[in-house]
Amino acid sequence: MNASPTFTQPRALPVEHREHLMRLARDVSFPQGTRLFEEGRRADRFWIIRTGTVALDLRVPGRRAAVIETLGHNELIGWSWLFAPHVWHLGAETTSPVRAFEFDAGEVRAMCQDDPALGLAVAEWVGDTVGRRLRAARTRLLDLYAPYGSGPFG
Repeated sequence: MNASPTFTQPRALPVEHREHLMRLARDVSFPQGTRLFEEGRRADRFWIIRTGTVALDLRVPGRRAAVIETLGHNELIGWSWLFAPHVWHLGAETTSPVRAFEFDAGEVRAMCQDDPALGLAVAEWVGDTVGRRLRAARTRLLDLYAPYGSGPFG
């Protein structure tokens, strides 16, 4: 796991906006090995992990899916729901039993549209997550598939 900003850390979603968003939360549980979503499919919800872990993976032609990052407590699962065309860019599977807060993407987008300050806070929070995930994906793919010494310090 990483030490980057999460749902409850200071640089993430401010408390007042987090409380507003939590009004839409629904408690859910998933057993180990549950596919939460598949790359290329419709992104209509997202989750914040309460307990357990979830692996994000990326399809690699001719190989099995590469695990990009493993997420845990208080981390956001899913960002594709916020940006058109609302299609998952990665896949996700539980690696242990997971309890999470689930959010309906359409309801959250509508709430953000009605409250521009909330919308900006959510966009910044999710945008930070997107940036971290893209950096993690690049690093992981270089680790897995690039010739030795071809990385940024090679």
